[in-house]
Amino acid sequence: MEWLERVVDLRRWTQNGVRAPHKPLLLLYALGSYQRDADAELRYTAVEDDLKRLLAEYGPPNPTTPAYPFHHLVSDGVWEVHTDRGPGSPGAKVGELRSSGATGSLAPGLRDALAADPALLGRLVRVALDAHFPPSLHGDLCEAVGLDLERAELGPAHPANETARRQRDPRIRELVFTAYEYQCAFCGYDGALGDARLRTSAVGLEAVHVRWWSHDGPDAVDNGLCLCALHYKLFDKGVLGLGNDHRIQVSQRFVGRNEASRRLVLALAGQPVLGPQPGFAPVAEHHRAWHAKQVFRGAPRDPVLTPTNYHTLATD
Repeated sequence: MEWLERVVDLRRWTQNGVRAPHKPLLLLYALGSYQRDADAELRYTAVEDDLKRLLAEYGPPNPTTPAYPFHHLVSDGVWEVHTDRGPGSPGAKVGELRSSGATGSLAPGLRDALAADPALLGRLVRVALDAHFPPSLHGDLCEAVGLDLERAELGPAHPANETARRQRDPRIRELVFTAYEYQCAFCGYDGALGDARLRTSAVGLEAVHVRWWSHDGPDAVDNGLCLCALHYKLFDKGVLGLGNDHRIQVSQRFVGRNEASRRLVLALAGQPVLGPQPGFAPVAEHHRAWHAKQVFRGAPRDPVLTPTNYHTLATD
C-alpha cells in the first residue's frame, strides 16, 4: 500500500480551492513511458513540449510550466532527477533544467516494486486518476500519455495480454488532429479553449479509430478520423458510417424527431467528409469496409435535400 498512498497523497500547492494537477500529470506521463519501456529516462528538453500540452489541456486555466512538477515531484519519493553533473535536480527554473541536461525517471524503489508486481502499474494509474481527476477525463488522459490502462490493470502476464502486446502510439492523436485541421470531419466543429491558433487546447474533439484498436485497427492516420464528441459516439455505435465515396452515412435505424436531431445527424446523410488536408492519407478502404460490415447498423438513409446541401448534391 505504500506506493498507492504516496500517489494519493502527492503534495500539491493549494489555496482557496485552486487546482494544481501538475505532479499527477507528470506521474501519469512517466508511468506511460514506463509501460512502453521500463528502462526509459525522460530528458527534460525532450519531453518539455509534451508536458506543456498536457498542462494546457488538463491543467489549471492560468499559464504554467512543466519545470515545476519536474523539479518538485522529487519530494514525494516517486521521482528522481539527475543532471550532467550528477544526482539531484538543479531547481525549478526552465533554463537550469535545459542547460544542465536534467533527466527524470521513476524512483528506483518504485521501479523495483513495479518489476516485482507488474499489476501494480494498473493500480497506481487508477489511484492517480481517481484521486486527482474526474472520471470523464480518465480515458482521454490515458490516451494522451500513451497508457493502455486495461493491459496495465491485468498485468503483462495475464492470458488476455499474451497475444496483445501492441503498444499505443501516443503521437497518433496529434497526427489525426493535424490531418483534419483540428475540426470534426463530419460537422466542422473546431472548439478550443483560449487561443485556437495554439492548437493545444481543443475541446470536445477525439481522434477516432475507424477499425477499432481492440480489433487489430492500427494507430495510423488512414485508420483515423477527427470527430466531435457527439459524432464520435454515434460513429462507434453504428449510427454514422462512411460510404466508399467518403461521404457520410446515417443509419435508417436512427430515430430523431426534433430539430436538433435533424440538424446534427439526419442532415449529414450524403455529405462529404471534411478532410484530410493534402499530404495526409484518407481513410483506407479496408478499414472503412470493416466499419461498414462490423459496426454500421442497417442500411444507410438517402441523402436529405436541404438548403445547405442541395447545391453540393446537385452538382456532383
